[in-house]
Amino acid sequence: MVEDVTLSEVERQLGDLRAASAAPGELPKLRTSVMTHMAWVPERWVEAATETLAGLAERHPSRTILLFPRPNDDRDALDAEVDLRCFLRGGEEQEVCSEVISIRLCGKRASAPASVVQPLLVPDLPVFLRWRGECPWGAAELEELLDVTDRLVVDSSEWPDVEWGYARLAEVLESVVVSDIAWARTERWRRAIAALWPGVADAEEVHVAGPYAEAALLARWMTCRLKRQVELRHDPAGEIELVEVDGHQAVPGRFERMSSSDLLSNQLEIFGRDRPYEETIRSFSSVTT
Repeated sequence: MVEDVTLSEVERQLGDLRAASAAPGELPKLRTSVMTHMAWVPERWVEAATETLAGLAERHPSRTILLFPRPNDDRDALDAEVDLRCFLRGGEEQEVCSEVISIRLCGKRASAPASVVQPLLVPDLPVFLRWRGECPWGAAELEELLDVTDRLVVDSSEWPDVEWGYARLAEVLESVVVSDIAWARTERWRRAIAALWPGVADAEEVHVAGPYAEAALLARWMTCRLKRQVELRHDPAGEIELVEVDGHQAVPGRFERMSSSDLLSNQLEIFGRDRPYEETIRSFSSVTT
């Protein structure tokens, strides 16, 4: 990673990589972008984010902008690295290449990321923002990036206080479409609960052994669907292992375990709003305010 770069130098690096991708006498590699995929990656999430990105492979050709905030750095500067990642498409002779731009936002630059990413966005394509860890609600860096984002992708199981986080998330639903990977992990359990109908019509309690974020989402989703309070009884676990509604066990269908790359990939294919999710999130706002 090159220290103290300017945005014009980053753009020049992109141009140099594209020019170098075509060997003499060969067809140039096909550069395809279906979106701009940004990721905000605080230091503690670097390893997990790098692993997830590697697993996406050719599934989502895009311009990927990885933002690594370093607000405590003594320098107010940008460090950057540009990479071209290429792969063969099935049945095609040409390679397809995606651009990956890694940027360290040092010092005060960490609180003003929009001016950095705006010149790098691919015109007329949707912008996805994957925010790793807890969102700093109301902070300049989040507000700026939401202004240039079409869809915010979070995993609320990464948040230390999910009820408070959901209430704050509800405040931005009108301005940006939101995907929550924790919500996605509850899908097969929501289907299993729905399969108990009409036996759950008068449900009073849902018992969930699993991560608290997913348990809270299931309980509040049931509350919204049934139009009355459903209490949550929660046992901590690394993933959802058990869901019971008034003692009746919800049994999901068989499924293949999904990696973090699979889960993010699925969210990058969604463009519309998830109204049941939004209703569930807004219900937390009414309780916590």
